[in-house]
Amino acid sequence: MINIQDIRDTARDMLAKGEARMVIGYRRGTRGMLAEPAFITDPAQADDLVWDPTCFNNLSLYLVHDKKFLAHMRENPKGPVAVVAKGCDARSIVVLLQEHYFKREDVYILGVSCEGAGVVDERKLAPLLNGERPSAAAFDGDDFVFTTAAGEKRLAAREVMADRCLECRAPYPKEHNLVFGEDKTGRQLEAPFAALERFEAQDAGQRWDAWSQHFDRCMRCFACRSVCPMCYCDECVVDSITFPVTAGTTAEEKATRIKWIERSATRSENITYLMTRAMHLAGRCTDCGECERACPVNVPIRMLNNKMEREAREKFGFEPGASIGGPSLVATFLDSDPGQFIR
Repeated sequence: MINIQDIRDTARDMLAKGEARMVIGYRRGTRGMLAEPAFITDPAQADDLVWDPTCFNNLSLYLVHDKKFLAHMRENPKGPVAVVAKGCDARSIVVLLQEHYFKREDVYILGVSCEGAGVVDERKLAPLLNGERPSAAAFDGDDFVFTTAAGEKRLAAREVMADRCLECRAPYPKEHNLVFGEDKTGRQLEAPFAALERFEAQDAGQRWDAWSQHFDRCMRCFACRSVCPMCYCDECVVDSITFPVTAGTTAEEKATRIKWIERSATRSENITYLMTRAMHLAGRCTDCGECERACPVNVPIRMLNNKMEREAREKFGFEPGASIGGPSLVATFLDSDPGQFIR
């Protein structure tokens, strides 16, 4: 069992000693029981930190934001940033390190093992509470316990845990400077890719009908892109900003500009956007599930990424974020790879 006071004391000491210029963790938010990202720069703020099953944000995203902010301000980092990282978050940091987005000494990883608890899926939880708003959530080793005005509500983990956590193979952050909690890898409640396999058990017509509805619902709000730490490009291929249209832009210039995807949220354009994004995340997505959680219209984006992840695992034995010194999937070629195109 993780003692939150240990995390608070560590954060306080690091800031007081100047070992970190900021600690990124979780604090209690303004939406009842839910936690929110916290950016601690004063040792006195360390007592605000929390750790519970509502700490679902992938905090590696804010390492990307920090890097972009410093570049915009033309400042050099004055010491590392310490970040609280679950297993999937730590793997995201490893991918960013593999891609040389920042250096290892720029980040101090405060690894926290999920210990088989995982995080709560709000969409699963809401209908089970019959309109009650919980003020706190905890995991007792078997069930989630929610505190409401009517008393405690106990729910089986399988009923309310996020799918990514049900299938998680690595809840323990292997890459870390300091780690809290026990390694309970292998305690997943479902086999890896179980949700994907259930969907693929349907015939092709049923699958296409389902995805057609999903593609039609997509509003192209780009929430999935905004919460993904791997979508760090200054300019996205689907949302070009290097060709500003001004009063002096001619019709011919507009017509001849290369546009990979139109801005209209039609099915064909949504398919291109979502499939392009899935391809760009091949070998990079660590299944943190933030894209699907952030989607306001419940498009199962994680399933697209899972498909690519499973292909990489089965064909190449590749696990994203497994090791800083490991190879990159799309930039490494071996004689033993399937297919003849590289020979």
